[in-house]
Amino acid sequence: MQDNAPLSVTDRARKIRLFLMDVDGTITDGGVCLISLPGGEIAELKVFDAHDGQGLSLAHTMGIKTGFITGRRSPAVQRRADELGVEFVYLGQAHKMAAYEDCMRKAGVTEEEVAYLGDDLPDMPLAQRSGLAVAVNNAVFELKAVCHYITEARGGKGAAREVIELILKSQGRWQEAVPRARA
Repeated sequence: MQDNAPLSVTDRARKIRLFLMDVDGTITDGGVCLISLPGGEIAELKVFDAHDGQGLSLAHTMGIKTGFITGRRSPAVQRRADELGVEFVYLGQAHKMAAYEDCMRKAGVTEEEVAYLGDDLPDMPLAQRSGLAVAVNNAVFELKAVCHYITEARGGKGAAREVIELILKSQGRWQEAVPRARA
């Protein structure tokens, strides 16, 4: 007899080997702060949550590959990715599916082994293909409707860390991960 019951969030998280996410509105609060500099140049300011950073670093330590797929081009995002060991960084992606597929191919994983974290409409196609689709607490309704899990945290306030803890706890590896955290 075949069991057609839908997979629980824990069952989905147990399979995750690649964690991909949008940037603005997920690991930042979604604000885009442009600063006018002398001479007419413009600088962009992004604020990243330290708990998300610790979570992404811990995911890397525990062998979970990570990636950013974002519509904006931002040297600050690339810098943060480099600091945290984020393996896949795709900036300026108006349509994110090609980057998503490239990450899967490079990581050697199937869709059911991918978790995706988003906050807005462009994230829907990726969420719909992922084994564990996650929306931040303050995501748009349409994305929440297609996701398996909604974080308690808002975007930019520890949502990525929450997903990483969910994955590692579901895999029974959280207690092993805690002492491996680095400052």
